Amino acid sequence: MSDMEYPQDLLYTDKHEWLREAGDGVYRVGITAYAQDALGDVVFVTLPAVGDTFSRDDAAGEVESTKSVSDVYSPLTGEITAVNEALDATPEAVNTDPYGEGWMFEIKVTEASEVEELIDAEAYAATLD
Repeated sequence: MSDMEYPQDLLYTDKHEWLREAGDGVYRVGITAYAQDALGDVVFVTLPAVGDTFSRDDAAGEVESTKSVSDVYSPLTGEITAVNEALDATPEAVNTDPYGEGWMFEIKVTEASEVEELIDAEAYAATLD
């Protein structure tokens, strides 16, 4: 296992997204340190629009790097309540601060039971071995 960080207070998916509870059924979503490292230098991020609705595992956006283009999946069923507009100008924040300035969108969950299926940092790290 590498020395990359996976904050203990976040939830994760096996598709390399992290979630931070923002309250009131809303979760902030981004990609993990592992994912941004695998992608390489991020040059462009395509985000969903506020008001868009997704089912869990739907493609909700794209991250383009110098190496490839990857989908960002919606980790939960729900409605987009916010997007990180700053990534238009500074997509490299996904690399430099994946759990902070590099967040992508916020989603208000409509299927609360799905939250229980998310994994913790330890379980996520185990998927990478």
